Amino acid sequence: MNTLIRLAAVVAGFAALNIVAHAQNFPTRPMRVLVPLAPGGGMDSVTRNVAASFAESFGQTVVVDNRPGAGSLVSMEMLHDAAPDGHTLMMISATTVIYPLLYKSKLDPVRDFAPVSQVTAQGYILVVHPSLPVKTALDLVKHAKANPEKLTYASSGIGSPIHMTTELMGIATGTKLTHVPYKGMGAAYTDLLGGRISFSFATIISSQAHVKNNRLRALAVSTAKRAPAMPEVPTMAEAGVPGVVVVNWYGLIAPKATPKAVIERVATEAAKAVKAPTMEKHLITDGSEGVGSTPAEFTTHIRAESEQWRRVIKQGGIKAQ
Repeated sequence: MNTLIRLAAVVAGFAALNIVAHAQNFPTRPMRVLVPLAPGGGMDSVTRNVAASFAESFGQTVVVDNRPGAGSLVSMEMLHDAAPDGHTLMMISATTVIYPLLYKSKLDPVRDFAPVSQVTAQGYILVVHPSLPVKTALDLVKHAKANPEKLTYASSGIGSPIHMTTELMGIATGTKLTHVPYKGMGAAYTDLLGGRISFSFATIISSQAHVKNNRLRALAVSTAKRAPAMPEVPTMAEAGVPGVVVVNWYGLIAPKATPKAVIERVATEAAKAVKAPTMEKHLITDGSEGVGSTPAEFTTHIRAESEQWRRVIKQGGIKAQ
């Protein structure tokens, strides 16, 4: 029995050494980072910056592979089928967490994958058309209560983070709002700027120029603290509407069986990438900030996000369409 125990310990020791050696030699070939959205957006930009940093740190080519479709499911299926060796990763956002809650999906971002690191955090900004007779977020809530279901808001689709953020506001304030989903925020902006939509939560980078040119009025940001890119805009709580704190984010996941040592090495390099001065400047301009969390921290974050949006879906009676 003692001999068997010693043999098992030796085998376990060799296995551990192999894992460490694999991590030290990683990567051994070009890497690929899947992006579940089309090129040109915020996630794509962040991913390309991180990929450039990885290429320099790892000494390997890093390809950004845009595979949009089905609320991230297309990319998730590709990642699920990839070799669990760290050479294929995927950048995800809150959408990837919300989608399995609303739609019948066989894949879950924590259960079926290995969270690597939360890369960024970025809030939304609540904007209204200037013709709407409101100056603050609290004014908007009062106006909505006085005109139930008459105020319309835009989103990039049912179950999108912008849709869910506005539903959270409706639940927190007891207001009845009318959702107008679009296939993307580009079309939504056309109607918002034309006054055909009352208001929307939006990204800072996409709305900043419109606010500065007085085509839209900024009422509040969805983060717990003011955004460095627009420090003059109060938080929702400061504007008189507590209980609405939403932080959108991007983060990396890997195939489930990827060695822990490899995951930790990628997480370390991701943290270095987002903390680099040039990257920090780029993120602040976009209304974001670098995070660079550990795998354990990112796992906890994803689970917390899942619980929050599960409650919103239930309380708001949101149905997939």
